[in-house]
Amino acid sequence: MDFALETKGLTKTYKRGRIQALKALDLQVPKGCAFGLLGPNGAGKSTLVKTLLGIVRATSGSATLLGVDYRKVDSRRSVGYLPEGHRFPSYLTGRTLCDYFGKLSGLRGDELKRQIDEKLEWVGMKEWADTKVSKYSKGMAQRVGLAQAMLGNPQLLLLDEPTDGVDPVGRMELRQVIKRQREKGVTVFFNSHLLSEVEQVCDRVAIMHHGAILHQGTVKELIQNITGGQGTLHVRFAVSRVDEALAQKLGTIAPWGQVDGGFMMTLTGAQGITPVVDLLREQKIEIFAIEPQHANLEEAFIQLIGRQANKSVGGTH
Repeated sequence: MDFALETKGLTKTYKRGRIQALKALDLQVPKGCAFGLLGPNGAGKSTLVKTLLGIVRATSGSATLLGVDYRKVDSRRSVGYLPEGHRFPSYLTGRTLCDYFGKLSGLRGDELKRQIDEKLEWVGMKEWADTKVSKYSKGMAQRVGLAQAMLGNPQLLLLDEPTDGVDPVGRMELRQVIKRQREKGVTVFFNSHLLSEVEQVCDRVAIMHHGAILHQGTVKELIQNITGGQGTLHVRFAVSRVDEALAQKLGTIAPWGQVDGGFMMTLTGAQGITPVVDLLREQKIEIFAIEPQHANLEEAFIQLIGRQANKSVGGTH
């Protein structure tokens, strides 16, 4: 398999080795996929991206971008980058900003103008192209940031929190832009705290914690491996009150509680559904919904990070 981005044993330490931002990190990002890197604040996601781009120097290990050693300038010739928390000069307009970055990527003349118009239209900023950056909202600045990252038609896009500050409609539009890039064969690698966004867009994901990769693979594989693939079932039933005898019987089967319009039980998988249905029918209680709740990426992420936190606490005793 060809990799657009690969690291082997990549490490980064700060303050004379006391802080390990990256710990012998091995990561493989296949060409042509949308790849999401997840992790809590301080996991090392931004440090990884900055290290790959030469902004931060690694302590040890190796990496390649599009098959080229990441330490060589040539490795970045076909890479587009949107940093987290970027600050563009406020006196520039969206168009002049893209003109500046487009020239840095080697574009000139009519092709530069064409690509500026094209990319600004893709991100929904063409009508704001001649407005100064100082007038932009955070979401608008983020859109223009994505536009400049795509100038020169790079084969690898590194996006650090690309939908940060973007409203729901804008996020939907940017998802379409990312999907369009992937369909063209571009590899899109991005960090995000919005797990639902990642689940909708990405072919593959990795979860990072304390500078190490805990899991990587397809979204389906990751959810299956962490949660066992088991979702939950919500059984909603209507009754004015639950007497003590019924409450005890329900409690022996699964957790339950009051919700708007009645009560609800939460079952792990389909196990236990028959006893619940039999018990409620026996009591002549109306069941008005049985709702499958499939395990998702957010659930898998929270479970995995929770396990790591428990290990850390256990290791302190």
